[in-house]
Parts: sequence; structure tokens; C-alpha cells
Amino acid sequence: MFVTFEGADGSGKSTQAELLRAALAAEGRDVVLTREPGGTELGEAVRTLVLNGPGMGAWAEAVLFAASRAEHVEKVIRPALERGADVVCDRYVDSSFAYQGIARGLGVDAVVQLNLAVTGGLLPDVTFLLLLDPDVATGRQVDPDRLEREGTELQAKVDAAYRELAKRFPERIVTIDATGEPEAIAREVRERLRDRS
Repeated sequence: MFVTFEGADGSGKSTQAELLRAALAAEGRDVVLTREPGGTELGEAVRTLVLNGPGMGAWAEAVLFAASRAEHVEKVIRPALERGADVVCDRYVDSSFAYQGIARGLGVDAVVQLNLAVTGGLLPDVTFLLLLDPDVATGRQVDPDRLEREGTELQAKVDAAYRELAKRFPERIVTIDATGEPEAIAREVRERLRDRS
């Protein structure tokens, strides 16, 4: 099973990814928890560059994320799935669809094509989209990265983009209200996951 978490920065993705990993591991399952950008040595270098480096154009940003993702799928995600492990990932292709495809205006179809090419068409079995008012999400950010420092205008565009993606891919994307307590959200995630399996 390949499960991803998406949402604005500050929506609780990392927390929910870890809570799901712990719940699945408690059931005796082999679980790999990973993140994007990151998950590999190259991915972590790309993460540093895109989140803390200089300003860059939208296509440069999209291609750097795609390069990190290609390595991540080849070295971490696909091998784990092939050995029968569950993979829980904090961000994946939908981040690029939302940030670069919609919010940065590159076009979803172009960014989808790029990402399907570099991942060999690997999509998650289910994506949990944590929805939270952009102002609330921004208030939760502790040490803002380059994208977060672009402010609430970008975050509002990203929030709208994610909502658009949920309508476009309803068979895969499950929306979750992220305003509650983390444990309550985690219970809903597990229930919705059971409903789909």
C-alpha cells in the first residue's frame, strides 16, 4: 500500500504520516516512512536547494522536485513496495501538481506528464489531503522555508489548487478537515483507509 499526505505547510502532514506509520507498524506491518523532497541523499540535497536556496523560476523548481522524486521512487519507494512493505510519504506528486502546476501557472497537465515520466507512472493508492485555512496553516509555521516566506498569497493559491486536485482525482484523493486534534484526525485517516481496503 502506498499512502501519501498532502496539504499546505503547517497542515499537519508530517504528524499524520508518523501517526499512520506507528499504527501500521503496531499491526505488525513492514512500513517505510519517507518524505519529499528528500528520502535519499540526492533528495535531501535538492530539499536544501529548493527550500533554502536562491529564488528560481517555476520550471527550474518543478524539474528539481521531479529529479528528487525520480531518485526517491527508484531507490526507496518502488523497492519497498516490491518487497511487500507499506510506504507512507509526506508529500509526493500532488505537491508539484498544486504548487508548480496550478499555483505557479505551469499547467497541471504539463506537470503531470513530467512526473508520470520520472516515476514510471507510480501514483499512490490513496492520498490524504489535509485541509486547513491558509492563515491558520501559516500561523503554525515555525522556521519558514523559501516557499513559506512567499507569504499568504502563495499559500492561498496552493490551498485552492489542492481543492481543485481533490475534485479532479476523487478516486485517489481523500480530503480531511485538519482543524481537529492530531489523534482525532489520525483516527479518521485510519477509518478512511480501512474503508478503501
